[in-house]
Amino acid sequence: MSQEFLDCLQHKYAYVALGEFKPGKFSEAQRLYEKAVSTYKDGFKGAFLLQKPGTDQGIAVIMWEKIEDMESNDNAMYQKILEEMTPLFIKPPVTDFYEVCSEIVGYSQESKS
Repeated sequence: MSQEFLDCLQHKYAYVALGEFKPGKFSEAQRLYEKAVSTYKDGFKGAFLLQKPGTDQGIAVIMWEKIEDMESNDNAMYQKILEEMTPLFIKPPVTDFYEVCSEIVGYSQESKS
């Protein structure tokens, strides 16, 4: 079997957090989120931070090769950043893991050639 076919059989996982920050605290939370994500190494596949326009509500999506990869990236620096971020929330975010069942790559000019 080709490696490309085997890669298709492997599913990524997404850690998703839905939360709301105290008024005016989204930009500070964004800075800390980016700092925390920059500590990730093994198994990390990408991250998104979404903000509902005009609000301090957001969704963080962090992509992992395996759920265990997130646990293995937990370190003292990451924990310190989370401690700084926690008081910015109105209440603790709702979090969960999801299996990526479908991934569709967008069209680009490069794919025409």
